[in-house]
Amino acid sequence: MPQLPQINSVKAPDRAVVQATRSRRLPWLNIPLVVVVALLVCYGLVVVYSAVYGDPDYSFPRQAGLVAAGSVLMVVLWRFDYRSLSDFTMLFLIVNVVLILSPHIPGLGTDAGMGSQSWIKLGIQVQPGEFAKITVILLDASVAARYGGRLDDVREYLKALGIMLIPFACIMTQPDLGTGLVYLFIAAVALVVGGARPKFLLITLAAGIVAVACVFALDEVLATRNPDGTVQYKLLKNYQRSRLLVFLDPELDPTGDGYNLKQAQIAIGSGGLFGKGYMQGSQHALNILPEAPTDFIFCVLAEELGFLGVMALLVLYVALVLVCFRIAHAAGDLFGMLIVMCSVGMWLFQILENIGMTCGLMPITGIPLPFISYGSTGTMMNFAMLGLVGSVWAHNIQKR
Repeated sequence: MPQLPQINSVKAPDRAVVQATRSRRLPWLNIPLVVVVALLVCYGLVVVYSAVYGDPDYSFPRQAGLVAAGSVLMVVLWRFDYRSLSDFTMLFLIVNVVLILSPHIPGLGTDAGMGSQSWIKLGIQVQPGEFAKITVILLDASVAARYGGRLDDVREYLKALGIMLIPFACIMTQPDLGTGLVYLFIAAVALVVGGARPKFLLITLAAGIVAVACVFALDEVLATRNPDGTVQYKLLKNYQRSRLLVFLDPELDPTGDGYNLKQAQIAIGSGGLFGKGYMQGSQHALNILPEAPTDFIFCVLAEELGFLGVMALLVLYVALVLVCFRIAHAAGDLFGMLIVMCSVGMWLFQILENIGMTCGLMPITGIPLPFISYGSTGTMMNFAMLGLVGSVWAHNIQKR
């Protein structure tokens, strides 16, 4: 692979002038990253407190402690020079494979339910696939950066694509389709920002659609029909098929995933404009809403704080994305830009998928809502990525 491109010192003044001009036109984009993050995290803790209140399976002090620990991790990575990571492509690949496959180690992995082997026991349960999002971003960014923004050779494109698909292949052995989709979206962002030809991307997308159709067709052929009328599929778990099909027709599973979707929609709709009041949500209080502190926490927010509460969350998300875009635009190297853009892509996909699934606009998955959902692994991962984004900020924008 070619070496990473050097920063073009001739174009640096022009970039600085353009950035200064845009900053004058849109001064509100200069909101520091740490302010947006602080507001978003505090808002998340407020919602989590209501979602876990009175539930013995969850602990708000534990979540608050994780936020504090994550903040320390963010500061440490913020001060770290991200540019020293650009040449460790093979190391990132190895770490990804080890992390994602670790739940298969006997005595270490634990069943996450419904046949998914996604967690390991280290005193507490940890989901390595979540932590691997960090190394997936670093892997994809380091691979794409090596082509200097022009990935127009078909052999090099296939090589880069093949490397980026390895984490997805590993995560599907668990299987964890939701996390796998996040990996795919990160790879797509890396390829687009990395300069892959549009023709290559369209062909890849078409091939992916055909592959999905083939998986469903082959699964029907290989399926085992039991005497009691149930069907056991080989390639996709029954619950995975159910979630995808319920997205198309909720009546297919009125007591399972279809029921969960209906309850989520009732919670969101009942919030109205101002909501029922903080900690006054009936769907959650009566244990009707499934996985309220994690997968369906958006429903808790919408029911209790209403449309205005939802808009406040979306404003904070938009602010985070815009600040990150500014950091990516001002990055002095392609590797830094890719880290920021892949992080934004990951957050955007998770936001759209999590909110979309509660509204019936996306298939139901176990993807958490960034900075809002309860959970140790996801919380630490998000803070780590904020630290790397902050590192790009600290070593580019703040020095100008």
